[in-house]
Amino acid sequence: MKESVVIWLAILIPVFGLAQNTHLASAGPNTDTNLAQKKPLDLKERRVLPLFGEVSKTSDQIDEEIRFLSECDKSFTSRAEASSFFTARAWEYLQEGALDTACYRFNLAHLLNDKNVEAYWGLGVISYQRENWVEAKRMLSRGIGLQGENVPLLVDLSTVDLKLYAITSRKEELDEAAELLNRATAIDSTYALGQYNLALLHYNLNDLDKSWEHLHKGRSLDFNQMNLDFVELLKARKPDPQGFFK
Repeated sequence: MKESVVIWLAILIPVFGLAQNTHLASAGPNTDTNLAQKKPLDLKERRVLPLFGEVSKTSDQIDEEIRFLSECDKSFTSRAEASSFFTARAWEYLQEGALDTACYRFNLAHLLNDKNVEAYWGLGVISYQRENWVEAKRMLSRGIGLQGENVPLLVDLSTVDLKLYAITSRKEELDEAAELLNRATAIDSTYALGQYNLALLHYNLNDLDKSWEHLHKGRSLDFNQMNLDFVELLKARKPDPQGFFK
């Protein structure tokens, strides 16, 4: 269930900074977690912020968490097992587009086990869909801090860096995307999304031959995940050396 959500995140990225992708924007306006520092949030509002907004807990929140953990201790053999259960439910809600419900479930999964990589991963995906790119990067980075050889997660973080570059034109975003993709492909060069992101990276670096090379590698691995809009933009700058795309 998780994999299809992560793929959805990666292939729907607006790759060129020319127009916002309506699919990713469908989650609604940007959710700024900095609001947590600007005004007090009630418990309902905290539940739908990544990691409950990461602000000081109120007595009501502490009481609720104690009750929740107690119930989980009665119902599961371990808190790690309970965390996995809530993570699975969260991915299901995310696939259905219920971002607030999914966020709360990922928060509960993290409360049960703060080493659950998928909790950070899911919160990163939600932040991305809410167009909170910086928060998405922060959440995915925390996941990689726990599982640095997770190829899909590395590639998803590179997706966020490429998106940030499209917005800011900061070279450091491309440099970080390159480092992440080099790590990912060194571990597994057969992950198609890694090759497609490398194609976009080299497009932005104006290395069009390399861009075509990685595009064709991705095509040979999984044609269905190809972004045809990107193909048209690449063709406009340099015809396909292999002549596959006319």
